[in-house]
Amino acid sequence: MTIDLSHSPDVVIPQVDADAPIQFFDLTAQQKLVREKIEKRFTTILDHGRHIGGPEVDELEQKLAQATGAVDAVAVGSGTQALVMPLIALGYGHGDAVFIPGFTYNATANAVLLAGATPVFVDIDPKTFNMCHIDLERKIKAVKARRDLTASAIMPVDLYGLPADYDTIQGIADMYKLRVIADGAQAFGGKQNGKWVGAIAEITGTSFYPTKTLGGYGDGGAILTTDTEIADVLRSIRWHGTDNQRKLSVRVGINGRCDSIQCAVVSEKLAIFGAERTRRLAIAKIYDERLKGVVPLQEAQAGAENGYGLYTIRVENRDAVRAALQEEGIPTAVYYDTPLHKMQAFATYAPVDGLAACEKAANESLSIPMHPYLSDAQANRVCDVLVKHLQ
Repeated sequence: MTIDLSHSPDVVIPQVDADAPIQFFDLTAQQKLVREKIEKRFTTILDHGRHIGGPEVDELEQKLAQATGAVDAVAVGSGTQALVMPLIALGYGHGDAVFIPGFTYNATANAVLLAGATPVFVDIDPKTFNMCHIDLERKIKAVKARRDLTASAIMPVDLYGLPADYDTIQGIADMYKLRVIADGAQAFGGKQNGKWVGAIAEITGTSFYPTKTLGGYGDGGAILTTDTEIADVLRSIRWHGTDNQRKLSVRVGINGRCDSIQCAVVSEKLAIFGAERTRRLAIAKIYDERLKGVVPLQEAQAGAENGYGLYTIRVENRDAVRAALQEEGIPTAVYYDTPLHKMQAFATYAPVDGLAACEKAANESLSIPMHPYLSDAQANRVCDVLVKHLQ
């Protein structure tokens, strides 16, 4: 079966009643579309007994590569492993500086540190919420002036579903001879200049956490790459660094496997992904039209298409507005109220002059309901209530 991420012509996404409670995420409605097929998959796995390394793993990897245009895909145990393992594969560790945005989930920084490398926090573009290329180049030059670190890699994050500015970032990487490893955990279904997330950068890590645009029913993830040699190394690393017979250690590795059951779940969700993506775009269009000029929205750079893992706005009096929305049955979420350089675990790596845009975003960002099963009427109600409390 050919997977088209743009649409799933035979899939109809049911819309909940207009007066039904609004959910921030809605996995229950989605489950109704896939449950029967997933239950059959579970039975098949129980029958063949290959709960790890079963045929479902190969199947998913092939589908992911075909759907995104990546040369290869390697299923792994989590989105964090999908970032740690490429760093290991490229040989980065002690003394290597990896440049990451300061406004994202802590898994990005943890991945760098778990690989033994040093995170260097970069400020964000306040319009896109993604890595600022001006501050990136400034930080690269600062590291190159030091003797204790080597500028080695850039790990941009496609925050909220919007691909980072890879055209500019890759140009900077090429200029300074750095590698790019994309953190696309929130952005499966996003695009840049016609390329899907997974085929934009040389290496992209993604997550199958249940609430992602493409999620499983547990932890899981994948590494998509344009380089088959890297994929081969990654397959060794995920099985404790063993050879093709899984007997002898040929490199340092980890237990980075994705279970057969999770791969089966994600394969079934891939079959409906195009239809879900269409609905996400429709909901985003309602939000864009109703909220543009009312409140600052996340802005995409030229050529970028948001995958809308989340829909995020900026609100100056965020906490008060959020409380008011909650009283009227509109759920919201804050990702992230503390930038990484302000967290205790990463304080050692905090830049002396701070990260002004990251800190401002942490105080203002607010995510509103975004999922394929939200009805148009519900999306408009979200806007009605939000606009009322912003006036």
